[in-house]
Amino acid sequence: MSATIDKIILLVEDNPDDEELTMRALKKNNISNEIVVARDGAEALDYLFARGKYSKRDTSIMPQLILLDLKLPKIDGIEVLKQIRSDDRTKLLPVVILTLSKEQQDLVDGYSSGANSYIRKPVDFKEFVKAVGQLGLYWLVLNESPPAK
Repeated sequence: MSATIDKIILLVEDNPDDEELTMRALKKNNISNEIVVARDGAEALDYLFARGKYSKRDTSIMPQLILLDLKLPKIDGIEVLKQIRSDDRTKLLPVVILTLSKEQQDLVDGYSSGANSYIRKPVDFKEFVKAVGQLGLYWLVLNESPPAK
């Protein structure tokens, strides 16, 4: 499977090991999309809304998919998700929570706040690669995105 190159994935992940693992899993599945990494919730929102160091970013080009961790510095993943869903420019973007959290409340809060999917990161790398491959196939190839504004 090879997704088109113009479809950006926003990876919101503060753990460098998990970031590297996700990048390796995407590469292993031939997902060659541009990956933008935000290392905390504030940076993710700055990227999406073209603030701070991203103020010159072209906001007509939005990510095709957001992979969102929950336990983030500055602004946690649930609050990031709520802000994404509350803005007309971003409310329809697919957001997949990709987390190690096993807390039932995180699952409930994620879906209640508008997550499209909630995936617990498998600890085993082979399982993680498989999960990321399925994510890529669905969200980047099969899923019909809402029209751009």
